[in-house]
Amino acid sequence: MSSSALSSTSSHGSRGAPHIILLPSAGMGHLVPFTHLAVALFAGHGCDISLVTALPTVSSAESSHIAALYAAFPNIRQLDLRLVPFDASSEFPGADPFYVRYEALRRSAPLLLGPLLAGAGASALVADIALASVAIPVARELHVPCFVFFTASATMFSFKAYFPTYLDAVGAGHGVGDVDVPGVYQIPSSSVPQALHDPDNIFTRQFVANGRALVTADGLLVNAFHAMEPEAVEALQGGSVVSGLPPVFAVGPLMPVNDLRETREAAQEQGDYRAWLDEQPPRSVVYVSFGSRKALPKDQINELAAGLEACGHRFLWVVKGAVVDRDDAGELSELLGEGFLRRVQGRGLVTKSWVEQEEVLRHPAVALFVSHCGWNSVTESASNGVPVLAWPRFADQRVNARVVARAGLGVWAEQWSWEGEEAVVRAEEIAELVMEAMGDDGMAEKAANVREAASRAVADGGTSYRSMAAFVRRCTAWRRCIRPCQLNPPQYT
Repeated sequence: MSSSALSSTSSHGSRGAPHIILLPSAGMGHLVPFTHLAVALFAGHGCDISLVTALPTVSSAESSHIAALYAAFPNIRQLDLRLVPFDASSEFPGADPFYVRYEALRRSAPLLLGPLLAGAGASALVADIALASVAIPVARELHVPCFVFFTASATMFSFKAYFPTYLDAVGAGHGVGDVDVPGVYQIPSSSVPQALHDPDNIFTRQFVANGRALVTADGLLVNAFHAMEPEAVEALQGGSVVSGLPPVFAVGPLMPVNDLRETREAAQEQGDYRAWLDEQPPRSVVYVSFGSRKALPKDQINELAAGLEACGHRFLWVVKGAVVDRDDAGELSELLGEGFLRRVQGRGLVTKSWVEQEEVLRHPAVALFVSHCGWNSVTESASNGVPVLAWPRFADQRVNARVVARAGLGVWAEQWSWEGEEAVVRAEEIAELVMEAMGDDGMAEKAANVREAASRAVADGGTSYRSMAAFVRRCTAWRRCIRPCQLNPPQYT
């Protein structure tokens, strides 16, 4: 059924349907899974949904994505939260702009979220993990159950839940070493997000505060599915990671019913890559993208360009020349040189425009994804069975890359550098590994198996579908003032 049909036939606010308010934080990596969750709850489980939008948005990408959601599902309501300004430049000089944005949200929530929830008549609040420690007390004061949504992997969620306990055990001043997450596995120090090695970093403070707050939530949702991360899901649900965690609902991989189409202008801007992909043979294209948050250093961009040229395969490369989401400027020739663009013309398409990544990964021409392993990218690859050549760059991406390798979705070149390391991965290494991955039929078959497992998980009766249904029942029980203690998610052993 199309999204327009769903929006016209679903009974928004029908009797007995819980009104669930979703509170995302900043960045497409957080916003996209929240909009997917909104669609799943509204279209798949008949819930009454409102989405809180923090204004102003971080980027044009966020604004466009939100507009596309409401155009496709007009019965999903928008609740605006206008951020309280604060002087970030003096208080957090040089901080990552997204971590500053989290801080702005965290400071605004205690002042503005309460009236928003009360005025909307919320049955339940689902808050982004970045806002957990400030959103839970507001909801509790209003007697509204508060659930926390972790938009990344279950493995990373288990690390986040355990990290405060780890810090308490090692004590101050000892640095962050290898972290053995109970019931899961060891996260080596080299895979711990870079910011967490600095105890005074704004992100570290937020990360620890939110990790400690998890035990006070009414439930936890994670965009993961059991078959892909069995150890982490079972450890979280079984209480191995941290004692006292509330019920954990593994509801991934969250995907929209249909594409959320961009504006007409954006679609025209994106037309070149769509037409180009349609002209390529099946399973012939290497798709290269490192996400919306960070740009590769100039010298690494040059080596990647040379590696893609040398590998001999067709490629679609989304180049990031700036830091924040869609806001980019400059010409490709300034980054790559006219000579490279001329030499690869026809065999390679390079763009700085925003692309519909889910559409790209569904395309039959795409055979391999060279990815930074942001979790949205991983789940989209898993849902479409596209093998991943993992090249993590920062934050949780090395943890996610290990998930990719363990699940059979692809390979991780563990020796390749990430942000903050001086080493540059050379063109010869890139070309060699791309050629190996493109010729590996076994890896393609394993990725197809992950796709089938993902499809089973979200289908009616699947593990993630049952978890989502259990979460909705819990919200409904709260709405009806019924004790929800027996409405926990299914356990997998």
